[in-house]
Order: sequence, then structure tokens, then C-alpha cells
Amino acid sequence: MSRARLHDMSLIAVPLVFAAALHAQAVPPAPAAAPDLSDPEVAHVAVTANNIDINAAKFAQTRTHNAGVKQFAATMITDHTAVNAQAAALAGKLGVTPKDNAVSQSLQTAAADARKKLEPLHGAAFDRAYMDREIAYHQAVLDAIDKVLIPTTDNAELKTLLQNVRPAVATHLELAKALRARLK
Repeated sequence: MSRARLHDMSLIAVPLVFAAALHAQAVPPAPAAAPDLSDPEVAHVAVTANNIDINAAKFAQTRTHNAGVKQFAATMITDHTAVNAQAAALAGKLGVTPKDNAVSQSLQTAAADARKKLEPLHGAAFDRAYMDREIAYHQAVLDAIDKVLIPTTDNAELKTLLQNVRPAVATHLELAKALRARLK
């Protein structure tokens, strides 16, 4: 595999981290081998994972009256939309058409379950539940980066990319925790 192709594939792996985190949030952690996905399947997982968080944030914006929660949701929409744009550009560059797969389907099922839990909630109860979900999501991403992805990554460029993404994820987690603390 060429160095350029390996670098391009490493860029699409970042959204996969988010997908793994979403899956981990919805399903109790269990030791399992990472799924063996083709490039088109990875692209689909990336788009699916980002769309799930975008949709959750859009739903939060329709439900909340809290300015802080609205702003946090807006940030999630902006950031995940940007990642989707990067993933789409990379998929186009690589000539990859996203392909549905079991991981994407699992993420969609988990997202639907999470949405069902949020739907009956309103006001402060909704705000707290949404922020709890976002805290769990971002913590799962950090755990995946710190405990699995960085330690097991041999490719220096991919490892650097993961290390460079980590501060943004940590910042989102801290923002979510701070906002959640104010919602008590």
C-alpha cells in the first residue's frame, strides 16, 4: 500500500473513532475484535456516525430552551458536519462509494434507541439526559483513542492524527461536563 493511500485511509479513520464511541455508548463494553471493514464500509460508518450526532444535536435544538444546550448542539452540528465534508472529500478522492454494513446498521439502531429515551423528556429533564448522552459519547471517544487506537497504531501519521484530534474531543467533553454541572 502506498504511503499516500495509507495517509488518506488514516484520515477517514477519525470518524470511525466516533462510530466506535457511539456503538460503545449504546452497548455495554465487551471484548471483541474490531470489525474488518472495507473502505466503502468505513466511509459509510463515518458518515452514519457523524449524521447520528448531527441529528441528535438538531433534535436537542428543537427540544431545549436552554441557551447553553442550544449552543453546545450548534457546535456539535458544525463540527460533525465539517468531519462529514472532509470524509466526503476523501471518499471522492479515493473513488470510494459508501456501502451500508452491519456496523452502520448497529449504530443506527443504537441511535434510534437513544432517541426513544430522549423523546418523552422535556425541559430540564431533557437537557440533563441529552448532556449525559454527550458526555458518555465523548468519553467513549477519548477511551477509544487513548486505550485502543493510539497504543495499537503502528503508522506514525495515523498516530499523529489521532493525537492531534484528541484535544478537540477532550474539549468537547469538558464543555459537556461543565454545561451538565450547571443543569443540576
